Amino acid sequence: MAARTLVLIPPSEGKASGGRGAPWRPGTMRIAELDEPRVELLAALGAGHPVHEAPTMAAIERYTGVLYKELDAGSITGTAKRRLNANVLTVSGLWGLVAPRDPIPDYRLKMSASVPPLGRLSTWWPPEITAALVERARGAVVWDLLPNEHAAAIDWTAIAPRLRVTATFLDHNGRTVSHWNKLLKGSIVRWLVESGEQDPLALADFEHPQGYALDVEASTFDLRTAELVLRER
Repeated sequence: MAARTLVLIPPSEGKASGGRGAPWRPGTMRIAELDEPRVELLAALGAGHPVHEAPTMAAIERYTGVLYKELDAGSITGTAKRRLNANVLTVSGLWGLVAPRDPIPDYRLKMSASVPPLGRLSTWWPPEITAALVERARGAVVWDLLPNEHAAAIDWTAIAPRLRVTATFLDHNGRTVSHWNKLLKGSIVRWLVESGEQDPLALADFEHPQGYALDVEASTFDLRTAELVLRER
């Protein structure tokens, strides 16, 4: 039996404004077990915070940053769209875990933010996010495309994916790519949902639109992790 796939990505600072959906309420997001901490966090932000009554739209439409523009979810159809909706989750400072079709308002709250009396969100969220991922990640191939701050919001020792896959991009000179990192990961997410591939080595045949290729010799593999290196041609 093929393993399940789970793709974890960060939110974007860029967000579409407005929306036609009703303001956020518990019971409207796929990862429902995080509603209690969401309500606690919203209460800590204060009753006057605009997020309480702001209109909502689907998260995949709300997020407009570089990764999401490269993913171009609006042009994905059929089986690939079903994979996107089923397999991709955004790790968020405000919502914990967000599925593509979850209705969310426009908001500004980084994982690095400190919200009294809860403290720094990157240390407040891990028990909740990790608990929500335990069953979803068990036996799955998890593509961890998160920046360090968001990846640290997960206790990786407490979940048991079949394989955790990470990706690093290097330029011609072997330097880690930072400016285009999100765009490059957006291309990987699109490839994952369109191809349905799970084997990291399948990236060897992927023609990356920005001209990066899998460097198998520089990548490292063991029974539980695959640390991929994609190098600029």
